Amino acid sequence: MLAEQRHQLILRALRTGGTVTVTDLAGHLDASAATIRRDLLKLEADGLLTRVHGGAVVEEAPAPFTEAEKAQVDAKDAIAVEAARMIEDGQSIILDSGSTVHRLASRLHGRRITVITNNLAVYDELVQDEHVQLMLLGGMVVRESRMLDGFMAEDNLRQVQADWLFMGACGVRAGAQVMDTTVAEVPARRAMIAASDKVALLVDDTKFPGTGMVKICGPEDLDVVVTNAVPGAAAWTAFEEAGVDVIRANPVDAVGA
Repeated sequence: MLAEQRHQLILRALRTGGTVTVTDLAGHLDASAATIRRDLLKLEADGLLTRVHGGAVVEEAPAPFTEAEKAQVDAKDAIAVEAARMIEDGQSIILDSGSTVHRLASRLHGRRITVITNNLAVYDELVQDEHVQLMLLGGMVVRESRMLDGFMAEDNLRQVQADWLFMGACGVRAGAQVMDTTVAEVPARRAMIAASDKVALLVDDTKFPGTGMVKICGPEDLDVVVTNAVPGAAAWTAFEEAGVDVIRANPVDAVGA
């Protein structure tokens, strides 16, 4: 088994149970304990897990997609309006698995664009729209997050180059470090960043600082942040120093847009 495949299976086991042991992983993956320890070292160095004596843990669990999409709806719609204005006809865009990104998809009907996504809610939103060229990334179905994930999705992303990535996050910490709570989603999001010419982060004011123990990227990987948050968050200075364009979204402007 390739190391990348082992890494995905380790992350999936963590997502399911929150804790794994070296002994259990070695038996399940038919690998030596030494190999598993090296895998855990690599995944910890990538910020995807925390090693403990005899294994590894993940401390936080994300809210299900059905719960997340009902929160901050007005703010998410305002952010979606601003993000949609950034997209030009003929462009290709990647939409990640976030609920705010799904609100953006609802603003793209009738646009002559190409949408690449692992978000099943985005797929459902746009699949009947013949104007939109739609590419669904492969991978394992993660039902609670309504997404496709794993090494197949990452491999698909290595075959494309998009004009824009629009992605969400669970938190933005001091220094404008973009965080997630779901270790298994991070490799695909990083692959999306690599496959895009420009990256836009879509986050409402609850994401400053929000939650998350796993780093997706830093401000140097972003081109634009669209948010309804007011200036003054600890991340603002870091965004400015990195040359990131911060666009304020006003919920009032989204009404009827």
